[in-house]
Amino acid sequence: MSQDPHAEFDHASLDKIELSPVGALPGTPAYQDALKRLYAAQQVYAHADHKGGHVTARSLARLPLFHAQNLEAFIAGQITEDALESNTAIYDRYVQSLPASLQPRAESCRIMVIGKAVHHRAKHGTVIHDPLHTLFLVPGAGPHPGLPGNYLHGSLFHVGPDEATGTWEVHVHDSDDGASKFSAPTRTEVLAKLQELLASAPFHLNELGALGFRLA
Repeated sequence: MSQDPHAEFDHASLDKIELSPVGALPGTPAYQDALKRLYAAQQVYAHADHKGGHVTARSLARLPLFHAQNLEAFIAGQITEDALESNTAIYDRYVQSLPASLQPRAESCRIMVIGKAVHHRAKHGTVIHDPLHTLFLVPGAGPHPGLPGNYLHGSLFHVGPDEATGTWEVHVHDSDDGASKFSAPTRTEVLAKLQELLASAPFHLNELGALGFRLA
């Protein structure tokens, strides 16, 4: 039996959030105190689709992840990076998974999300080598809510003139300027970190310090 005197009420509050079509809780002091505790415990995040609403981590845990369908084969060395599912196709699957009412807003984010491949190349000036840039979307939130459906988006890519120099990086973003990143000198290390990240979803960006990420 839990020794937390608030545990039963907080659990009931999670149920109430999930039963609400907009992720709402009553505005009474007791519920608002419960909400503060749930946010502090990373059991609740800001809802991406309903302003002022909330979404529970346990409900996000039921959502699918989106990454290259053949990512495991790539990590195992069975295919080359050229054979990885395209970022466009990955994003298509994400959009199609959403309710019809959310799909137009998700489409409006497409260029921002997929365009980060170009952004990373331009950001580093003369660096044009980009041997790998693969997209993923996972349930969660950051300082700002996620994309429609409560998704964070990120990518794995290389920065440097060739694979023998520079760094491999994994970046994760919310719907605005919230971001967290991990860097490693080898592709093997960063692919292992990506697997660890995907297995940890859902999460808030500020939780990723435990995985070696730093807020960007």
